[in-house]
Amino acid sequence: MKKVKIRLQPIVSKINLPTVLKTAMLPGDSTESLFIATQVGEIFYIGNGAIRTFLDIRSRIIKLGASRGGYDERGLLGLAFHPQFYYNGLFYLHYSVAETQGPGALSKHFSPNPCDPATLNLKWINRETQYDHIDTVEEWIVQSNRQPQKRRTLLNVRRPFFNHNGVNSLNFSPETGKLVLTTGDGGAGYDPFNLSQNNMEIAGKIIEIDIVKNTFIDNPPVVTRFDELPVSIQETLTVIAKGVRNIPGIQFQRFYNQYIKYVGNVGQDLVESIFTFVYYKPIPVTQLVQTALRNTEPDQEGFINFGWRGWEGAFPTSIITSCSGNPDLDEKTIAYYDEAVKTSVRRLPPLTSYYHEDPRPDKFGGTSLTGVQPYLGNAIPNLTGSVVFTDLARRPESQPPVRGVLAYTRVRIDGKLNDFSVIETDYNFGPQSAYYVSLGTNLDQTRLYLGVNGSMKVTDFNQGSVFEIVT
Repeated sequence: MKKVKIRLQPIVSKINLPTVLKTAMLPGDSTESLFIATQVGEIFYIGNGAIRTFLDIRSRIIKLGASRGGYDERGLLGLAFHPQFYYNGLFYLHYSVAETQGPGALSKHFSPNPCDPATLNLKWINRETQYDHIDTVEEWIVQSNRQPQKRRTLLNVRRPFFNHNGVNSLNFSPETGKLVLTTGDGGAGYDPFNLSQNNMEIAGKIIEIDIVKNTFIDNPPVVTRFDELPVSIQETLTVIAKGVRNIPGIQFQRFYNQYIKYVGNVGQDLVESIFTFVYYKPIPVTQLVQTALRNTEPDQEGFINFGWRGWEGAFPTSIITSCSGNPDLDEKTIAYYDEAVKTSVRRLPPLTSYYHEDPRPDKFGGTSLTGVQPYLGNAIPNLTGSVVFTDLARRPESQPPVRGVLAYTRVRIDGKLNDFSVIETDYNFGPQSAYYVSLGTNLDQTRLYLGVNGSMKVTDFNQGSVFEIVT
């Protein structure tokens, strides 16, 4: 693959950590504006060279970073504009709700032990008290005076841990017109309760929400499972995929009369993976609930399964037991052998993977996948038709200042695993760290935007910047 060099053109700096970057045309405007959502709950937009506040919901967001030294994966996680936003003013938010802090689902650090069945079959019990926080998905509208106002709540979901809530988690499907919610497995590492493979669990799934249907429920119950939802809400939901660990959204790329879907799955200890598919067969939640009641399995032909927790990308999920005398002799064991076997024939293989350790001179060691975005523009010819992705921080992280990584890959005609190439940039961040935290585009995917933060801590304010990726 060709080496690509780009420039980073600064758009805005000294904002808080940017989680979502996308454009929309405000009602009454003649051009698109770039919208920037921050993890702490602000949404800005940039038009005619000026930055303005679109919405500020910081008071609605759970207190971030208080108990983990400033690091957090909660907050304002998703922002999506209705395909007819210019005409109807509708947009959608996914965020972690203020004053819902709980003790968490486990009292101590979790690591599976293949020799101890108790660690392989944990159950999430006492869910109404043993949880970390509540996430909500809401519908809002821009009123005639351009002031946004909440219209209704679509979902309230109780989460077991603070992490793996997804990011850039709301996007509209151009195929179905439905709102797509991507949810992580609930967190804690290694998916201790195996929520991602359980058909009844909301965690670890890609879910379509039919926003046209009105459930006539103003305040939906707080749930963790599909069968806890009222039937009228179940009827608005279909599940596209399961086996998700953590996910920076789903993206769609038009290819003639169909769409290629791209999904990134954040890895555990070994590898970060990007998946792609065209055809899929979603399963209505009502059908999932009915088959669970009958204790049968739904028809999963065409249903997407990314394989987690049995598989980490293209590899069985592994546990590494340190050998203190000689690190070269560290024991490597399949963490969930039975699950790896069970899901091996049903899982979707990744389009590409990159590793946390990669000695090849033209590659990089990654930390965490933070964005996946197809590019259809011609301004950067070597990237046209490719899918660009970002990693939080190039390894080893111990050598400051930290830098994130841009890279790209392409879909192979034969559908097999493809390689990737680093995208080089000579932007000088100086002594400041530069974690690459988000990736976005405009409506026709001809421009790329990069969100960068100077710290891993959401409590370090005004460390964020947004750039356009240009030649």
